[in-house]
Amino acid sequence: METELRRIAELAKENKDMVFTSLAHLLNEENPKQCHKELPNKKATGINEVTKEEYGANLDENINNLVSRMKGKKYRPVPVRRTYIDKPGTKKKRPLGIPEHEDKIVQRGIAKILNAIYENDFLDSSFGFRPQRNCHDALKTLNVYIEKRYTSYVVDVDIKGFFDNVDHKWMMTFLEHRINDPSFLRIIGRFLKGGYMEEGKYYRTESGAPQGGIISPIVGNIYLHYVLDSWFEKKIRKESRGQTYMVRYADDFVCCFQYKSDAEAFYHKLRKRLNKFHLEMAEEKTSIIPFGRFAEEDCKRKKKGKPPTFDFLGFTHYCSRSRNGRFRVKRKSSSKKVKAKLKRHKEWLQKHRTMDIRLIMGRINLALQGYYNYYCITDNIYEVRNFYDKVKQLLFKWMNRRSQKKSFSWEKFRLFLQKYPLISPEIRVNIYSLRNHISYIL
Repeated sequence: METELRRIAELAKENKDMVFTSLAHLLNEENPKQCHKELPNKKATGINEVTKEEYGANLDENINNLVSRMKGKKYRPVPVRRTYIDKPGTKKKRPLGIPEHEDKIVQRGIAKILNAIYENDFLDSSFGFRPQRNCHDALKTLNVYIEKRYTSYVVDVDIKGFFDNVDHKWMMTFLEHRINDPSFLRIIGRFLKGGYMEEGKYYRTESGAPQGGIISPIVGNIYLHYVLDSWFEKKIRKESRGQTYMVRYADDFVCCFQYKSDAEAFYHKLRKRLNKFHLEMAEEKTSIIPFGRFAEEDCKRKKKGKPPTFDFLGFTHYCSRSRNGRFRVKRKSSSKKVKAKLKRHKEWLQKHRTMDIRLIMGRINLALQGYYNYYCITDNIYEVRNFYDKVKQLLFKWMNRRSQKKSFSWEKFRLFLQKYPLISPEIRVNIYSLRNHISYIL
């Protein structure tokens, strides 16, 4: 399977116009078995509540039955189980669709094939859910565009409910640019239209790609590659008077412009472009702001203070200066994200305060480790230390409520932390260290 995927990737890279006509046969017995092994254990189950362990207990028979149904065009995904998670910084909930384990297997196999083809088509402006690329790479690239290029204006864009509004007809049209295998496309189409179950009731899905599905990230990238990335590269950049750049991570993207007229023209064209593909800009979250070293100088000259800030990938970006007085873009943790994280810590400690203290400290340190890995970047250490202090205060508060007696003083709490220390924050990511695959921007 891996050899065949590498060959597909080579062919896709050599010929950008090649259309693949035979892909469904790759979903043979070997591929689904491998996908089953690669899926993580103890994950949430679909509506039939079949776990990986239960499916694997009779793996050969289950896989043979699955492949037989796919070959006979009888395979139909089970409707996903609809659940909801908190949307950080708001009272809203984000819908998730949890597929059955067998459907996860098929989705993983399809995602591998789609990645082999489209990874060579995706542009350098796209960073989300791609091999060897992550959020920090997107931030580093954006940093170069603002600090080293002629960026004076930033268009910060939010697409309203992107994954809920992916148009199925357009999605299949985009896939047909590279794929002409009816059997393979049929399976993808059935996933898109598979529907979901909520409180025992079935709901059809006429649009959207369920968040929580393994193929949703690659499907979303393909959709936005044609709707946004290629259009920006081939049309917007060519029609702009000055320098223009885009950095996109999934449906979150920022565009940089040298001239305000180019930024305004893009803003109006973008609304029409998105509407054509049944997407919509969240007007209240989309704005054109002066930003960059030229914008800072202009604001200073006009006595308007500092340029506005904008949020991207969980960080608030603002104009500042280095120690030697040079212009710098700096970042701090978005206050909305910080509040949401602290709320989750509070709720967890409140609920689990009577748990074994070693388990509590292990869980808190694990959460802090993940937080530091993402937020401990250049210029943000002060904000992360502030977050650390607030987590420590929450821990003190709820450990004091393990019983009716408030036995902890701060002095005793400090002694307690010597025995069960919290991980301290330190810089993990240098925003000025670029990986090889984004060195093209230098």
